[in-house]
Amino acid sequence: MYRQAVMECLSLPRLMISAPHKSSGKTTLMLGIAASLSGRGDAVTCFKKGPDYIDPMWHRLASGRESYNLDPWLMGSEGCLASFVRNGSGGTLSLVEGNHGLHDGLSLDGSDSSAGLASLLQAPVLLVIDSRKMNRGAAGIVMGMQAMEPHTVIAGVILNQVRSERHADKQRLAIETWCKVPVLGAIPADERLSIAERHLGLTTVGETAGAEACIGEAADLVSRYCDMDAIRSLFFQASPLPPVPCEESRLTAVGKARIGVFRDAAFCFYYPDNLRALRECGAELVFIDSMRQASLPSGIQGLYLGGGFPESFFRELEANRALMCEVRERVNDGMPLYAECGGLIWLSRSGTFGGKTFSLAGILPFDIGFGVRPAGHGYLQLKSAVGSHWFDHGQAVRAHEFHYSSPLQDCGSCSWQFDVMRGRGVTGRHDGVLYNRLFASYAHLHAIGNPQWAARFTALAGSWRA
Repeated sequence: MYRQAVMECLSLPRLMISAPHKSSGKTTLMLGIAASLSGRGDAVTCFKKGPDYIDPMWHRLASGRESYNLDPWLMGSEGCLASFVRNGSGGTLSLVEGNHGLHDGLSLDGSDSSAGLASLLQAPVLLVIDSRKMNRGAAGIVMGMQAMEPHTVIAGVILNQVRSERHADKQRLAIETWCKVPVLGAIPADERLSIAERHLGLTTVGETAGAEACIGEAADLVSRYCDMDAIRSLFFQASPLPPVPCEESRLTAVGKARIGVFRDAAFCFYYPDNLRALRECGAELVFIDSMRQASLPSGIQGLYLGGGFPESFFRELEANRALMCEVRERVNDGMPLYAECGGLIWLSRSGTFGGKTFSLAGILPFDIGFGVRPAGHGYLQLKSAVGSHWFDHGQAVRAHEFHYSSPLQDCGSCSWQFDVMRGRGVTGRHDGVLYNRLFASYAHLHAIGNPQWAARFTALAGSWRA
């Protein structure tokens, strides 16, 4: 039985969508293909390379299935492969959206690039080319992508933003002649499909009016201008993966606990693997609307406050004083609380955004302000300066941060979990505020790269009674 589960995982049909550089149209194509194939009856499981939270929300709406992150830096290569096999085995087709350009990454050898992930997954690549301001030179770009290491199999090309059929024909002839790769679509410029941008990238699905209509238009555009039968066949060009154990659970349940999770328009950044890791450790997750629920559900033994855009909802959050007061009382009584970025903001005394100041939970002894440029953006390397309920002394943690906010005053009175080795964190030197059994940080960590996190959180919550 175990061997059959492994063999089933080896033949996952899969495809990565990437581009030579950012803003080439990857996300529009990704949504269009996912929605089009799903509409034809395929079960499509989407993945996003990198730590991004917003694109997977759009993937989920387009495919009707959960979308998962694959980040070699946060999760490790083995963690990415295991997550891909496990999460992709429930669908017929696995579709991966790369991030940045195909060969962009931190390491010189490109192991952490989208090309590196495609190589790890042995996934063929559908390359999206921004066709503006060139003709036969498009072939040179494709040839460069083919030649550079890590080597990937570029199985097809989509031309995006073409001016005319004549323009597309010049590029198609050059690419197919010099690169021996089929051009499977030529999409004209279409302003209707530009998803509105904000200071943290694309807007979330919940904040974009007509999100379903936008995805429908993307699917219509892809179906009209691309050869969907040929694109679907690319999934089956993927060579077999090496044997990967497909276990039902990698974690051992450590005891039941009832953990509340703020999940609404203000707090919507959660990795699905993190929520599943908590459940597998014995946690019952109860979702809480931080703007509409005036009290915590009964029996809550711990709280998980994820990231998001609380600043966009400061007025509604401030109005729900009853919930803030109850959480403050519970934290003072020793209830465990784990907060990431947006959760840290909610826990502070106040937040100033758009020229207005709003009162917040007042559990952390500082006020938050927002700048016009990111205060912290990129990968974080942290080293635990103290032992706590959450992390061991000396423990190294990899995480990600992207925030425009920071404390408005000195935080010298705070106790800190981490010294920052790379990145910004809360102060530039420290991250991870500790208070009673509360931990609040600008760091977003992934449970696969930090396998002790979920077990500790669940055990800590299970040991607390109001």
